[in-house]
Amino acid sequence: MSASVGNRRVWNFVLKHRAFKTCANTFGCQRLYSSTEDDKSKEYDIVIVGGGIVGMATARELILRHPGLKFAVVEKEHKLAAHQSGHNSGVIHAGIYYKPGSLKAKLCVEGLKLMYEYCDKNNIPYKKCGKLIVATEKDEIPRLDALFERGQENGVRDLRVIGPHEIRDIEPNCVGLKAVHSPHTGIIDYGCVTESYGKFFQEHGGSVFTNWAVRKFSLTPEGRSGDLEGNKFPITVIGDESKNQMLRCRYVVTCAGLQSDRIAELSGCSREPRVVPFRGDYLLLKPEKSNMVNGNIYPVPNPALPFLGVHFTPRVDGSVWLGPTAVLAFKREGYHLLDFNLADTFDALKYRGTRKIAMKHLGFGMSEMWRAFFMSAQVRQLQRFVPTLKRADVIRGPAGVRAQALSNDGSLVDDFVFDVGEGDVGKRVLHVRNSPSPAATSSIAIANMVVDKIDKTFHL
Repeated sequence: MSASVGNRRVWNFVLKHRAFKTCANTFGCQRLYSSTEDDKSKEYDIVIVGGGIVGMATARELILRHPGLKFAVVEKEHKLAAHQSGHNSGVIHAGIYYKPGSLKAKLCVEGLKLMYEYCDKNNIPYKKCGKLIVATEKDEIPRLDALFERGQENGVRDLRVIGPHEIRDIEPNCVGLKAVHSPHTGIIDYGCVTESYGKFFQEHGGSVFTNWAVRKFSLTPEGRSGDLEGNKFPITVIGDESKNQMLRCRYVVTCAGLQSDRIAELSGCSREPRVVPFRGDYLLLKPEKSNMVNGNIYPVPNPALPFLGVHFTPRVDGSVWLGPTAVLAFKREGYHLLDFNLADTFDALKYRGTRKIAMKHLGFGMSEMWRAFFMSAQVRQLQRFVPTLKRADVIRGPAGVRAQALSNDGSLVDDFVFDVGEGDVGKRVLHVRNSPSPAATSSIAIANMVVDKIDKTFHL
């Protein structure tokens, strides 16, 4: 069978699944910007920049808490969840990996509970398929045991350590010496969730403007005299001026993901921590092989490496994703192997943090590039867990680009970063600079925290 025929079969298989079609068709909530709106309709208490899952969850929480205020979301693409929120593996994480007591641990455990409750209330399809974190070599077992203890400290429910026979009971094709089983890990379509947040936001009076890319922030003309307190809407958010894309507001909140550092710079903030994009390329199991795994199969993390490694991820549409790789993306929003943008590439490579992490993990980076181009190399990594997997069982799949925040010394920024600038414009713009994984799982919990920050910063 040719590769093109194989690809058509997989995507035909994907599209015929009812759950996928429900997600794709139920939450169409984009309201396109209209330049014919009168001046009053362009005035808002808060404008949220970014229509990804964190931006829309924040918008939803704002309108829940402050129903008397007026809010708008601007999104540069033609739909919500166009980038990270719509190009991820769709796992609902339980909170095992994160340092006890950290915000990531707390928000993930809380976020999983809130996500399932939200989906039940709003009829969004998901599946609690569970996860196995599998040790395949003896030197991984101490790390696996430490991971189990960490998960218990974080309050992850119903974790178990199991042996080879129980691994086979859960995943008949998986082999391992020992594993941690997380039964409440699930799978979902986060693009669907983002659309649902947007639908709620609009139904409660919020405005969503797509095809609306922010170009700059400025003082509203009547506020340039310096009497900002007497000007109710002192900030103007400017998009394409040829289309009269200008919104006046009291405050701005940015949740711009892959563009967060550039958007922050527009308001006078530093670009650091800088976003450096890493692309993850997945393989797909052919439809006739999709029953090889029942749930998520993950490796034991190696603390010496910057990223997790390959894993098996079933999807709510019935497909199974394998991977991903982790390679420097030569285009911030490039989802194909050879996508390239000169400005994005130069921007990444001239940054000292990029060069530092590249030198520190040169061998790892080269092996990831090799696996990205040669599927057989990626399959060999996956065969550690499922030895019966063959190169003929897979085809190339989708890809995602991760907005990795990097500090100047090349270290990964693994915590939330909020930033308010200086000056008349900057002090009225709150940037959510870094919402680290598992941001999608934790989106409602993160939104609660972000809106707490907004309330405190802007005294709403």
